[in-house]
Amino acid sequence: MGDETGNDVPHDDAARRRTDEMSLDELRAEIEGIDRDIVELIARRTYVADAVADVKAQQGLSTTDEAQEEAVMKRAGANAEAFDLDSNLVKAVFRLLIELNKIQQRTEREEN
Repeated sequence: MGDETGNDVPHDDAARRRTDEMSLDELRAEIEGIDRDIVELIARRTYVADAVADVKAQQGLSTTDEAQEEAVMKRAGANAEAFDLDSNLVKAVFRLLIELNKIQQRTEREEN
């Protein structure tokens, strides 16, 4: 089952019933797997952001791109709404991700 973004997310009643039938240990194991996936995705995002930083450095561009950050935040809000999540909370997570990438980019520039 996929949503409009192509992701498999339990939005329907059948999926909710499935989780309703899981034991506490099974639910916690499910969350543990999801948490690992989230960390893996953050690592992938950071790797790509590092590549972006390299391109910016080669082109003499600033680490900060406010227009791009605004586009990321707009996408985050739209994706949150598509998954029926609080867009402000999702945007807060993305603000942290953006800040993580900026810090890492600045640190790498100082080391080089």
